[in-house]
Amino acid sequence: MNESLKRTLLKKCKDMEIPMVGIASTERWEKPPFRPWMPEEFYPQSIYPEAKSVIVIGLPINLPVLESSPSIHYSELYRTVNILLDQYTYRLSNYLTEKGYPSIFIPRDGYGSGKVLLENPFAFFSHRHAALLAGLGNFGVNNMLLTEKYGPRVRFGSVFTSAELPPDPLIEERLCTRCMRCVRMCPSNALNEADYPEGKTDKKACTSYSLELARRHISPCGICIKVCPVGEDRKLYGREDASIYARKEEFPKYHKAWEHVRAYGGK
Repeated sequence: MNESLKRTLLKKCKDMEIPMVGIASTERWEKPPFRPWMPEEFYPQSIYPEAKSVIVIGLPINLPVLESSPSIHYSELYRTVNILLDQYTYRLSNYLTEKGYPSIFIPRDGYGSGKVLLENPFAFFSHRHAALLAGLGNFGVNNMLLTEKYGPRVRFGSVFTSAELPPDPLIEERLCTRCMRCVRMCPSNALNEADYPEGKTDKKACTSYSLELARRHISPCGICIKVCPVGEDRKLYGREDASIYARKEEFPKYHKAWEHVRAYGGK
């Protein structure tokens, strides 16, 4: 394992102001932590046969912006984070390649549009599962990856590299509190209370609602990651009480601010 290259890579990520980085060996896809698991054609080594390691980076979704969702403010933040993910993973892949370890970046989504997802609700690679195997978090009821620092309010991007890097340990502690706020507040009723992975998200319902928001220029939804109580960011922003979103009368100044933002910039 190339310890020195990993140290150099982590310093590079720090210099690029990337707050979350995890590494998984491609062998971890062959020994899944739960069942059912994805088909083999979705493994990184099936997509890039030279891959020995997967580097996963995470960028946070700022909670005070997300709280206005669905809104043009959150929509623009989401777009900005996506652009940065592609830029950072592209730059990291080139950095490793120039050091003699051929690498490729994987786009943060891997599908063309929501309409495409209605017909075939899968991307060619799952960054969420990569982040799980890279030790960045584990799944919640909403099928999003929960992290200790930001809860589910993180977007991920990945790099496949031929370098054999020391993998990071998986997070063993289950982060989801099963408060069921994501289930109760989902506007498309796309969630249920069954344990992951048996309780799959109704992807068609979720995507259909997202397409409606896109028509109004205020996609994506973001409700299930907004109301999640997990994450140190809640304390940072003074939002430890995640029930604030359902208690308008008790928190009028916040709801007034969010309603103002939602009233402009979209249809």
